[in-house]
Amino acid sequence: MKQDQVKAHRLRCGLTQSQAAELVHANIRTWQQWESGDRAMHPAFIELFYMKTANAAANKEGRVMSFIKPSITFNELKKNHKQLADTTHRSEQVEAEGAKFKFIDLFAGVGGIRFAFQKAGGACVFSSEIDIHAQLTYYTNHGTVPYGDITKIEASDIPEHDILCAGFPCQPFSHIGKREGFKHPTQGTMFHEIVRIASERRPRVLFLENVPGLVNHDNGNTLKVILETLDDLGYKCYHKVLNASDFGVPQNRKRFYLVAFSRGEEFSFPEPPMIKADIGSCLESNVDGYSISKHLQKTYLFKKDDGRPILIDRNTSGPMKTLVSSYHKIQRLTGTFVKDGETGIRLLTANECKRAMGFPESFVFPVSRTQMYRQMGNSVVITVIEAIASNITSALEKSDAVKSMKKAKSSDEATLEVEAV
Repeated sequence: MKQDQVKAHRLRCGLTQSQAAELVHANIRTWQQWESGDRAMHPAFIELFYMKTANAAANKEGRVMSFIKPSITFNELKKNHKQLADTTHRSEQVEAEGAKFKFIDLFAGVGGIRFAFQKAGGACVFSSEIDIHAQLTYYTNHGTVPYGDITKIEASDIPEHDILCAGFPCQPFSHIGKREGFKHPTQGTMFHEIVRIASERRPRVLFLENVPGLVNHDNGNTLKVILETLDDLGYKCYHKVLNASDFGVPQNRKRFYLVAFSRGEEFSFPEPPMIKADIGSCLESNVDGYSISKHLQKTYLFKKDDGRPILIDRNTSGPMKTLVSSYHKIQRLTGTFVKDGETGIRLLTANECKRAMGFPESFVFPVSRTQMYRQMGNSVVITVIEAIASNITSALEKSDAVKSMKKAKSSDEATLEVEAV
């Protein structure tokens, strides 16, 4: 087989040379020599490469199917970020052809929102996340490297999509606008980036997630500006605060959700099933490596007899407190700790965090424990987003069905008029 055929196959699979080399356990220099023709590629390596990328070959409809992506290191991601983002996005955009709907994932974190909208039948065609540690976790679990700073990305470079998803940070508009002299109060904020993209790309739906404090943030001005801005863009907005513990998740985690439609669809948020889950049933036993030292327990955690911090075990009923991104700092006022481990008290494990956030057990963290806690604390509860995404798609389908009926009726009436003439 000629080297140009191997290269062409690699590109069809959306792989970089480094990724392809890792699949066959070769170094990047060797792969480069194979592709350039400076060195013959042994048939065994060719067979292994095609075997590992078999599911990535284009089928008769021209759609590229998914396959196990090779792992990348933090340093590789940092060095080749743009190339990796370009390559993996090209691959997922080809995969998205024929999907029920397409969506983009802004301020993506580790991709919790993506899981939910994919389950609803959608395909992601663009993602952006500025934190490189979150980018690595995102790639490891979704196979796509998110682009970085959204403020540096032209809206015209973002593919067309039906739904714009964003878990954006809460920022006061009026103060920033006045200080910087902006023409519009949203300028200088991450919400303005959403507005910028929505203005040019005109997605049919916006799905936004934030902390519940957004409702009263800046004396209510923040939400007021958001709603007025989206109304000016022609979007009909619905918003609500929902608690994950009402959806069978063992964590009290209230979040603000906003859904906006460009065509005025009727929408209602899902009614919480009010299923309560016990955090105790999610805990592991005899865990090693997460213990809090006896010294820290004595000098800090239990320095006061005030009932803090909160301790849980396998017999604890009801949900735990909200998991925060600073959990790794072992804060006695906000932390929830487990009665278990070598010293009697320990931190939540990665698996326990995933269960408290509705993440699949198969989710992988290729980062430090500190980064894992930050990523989980900043993420969304997938279970709640799944319910909202399902209602969004139902609203769109109902709207499309009504429009199709009206169009068919109009066509029939036109036919009757012609026949009457």
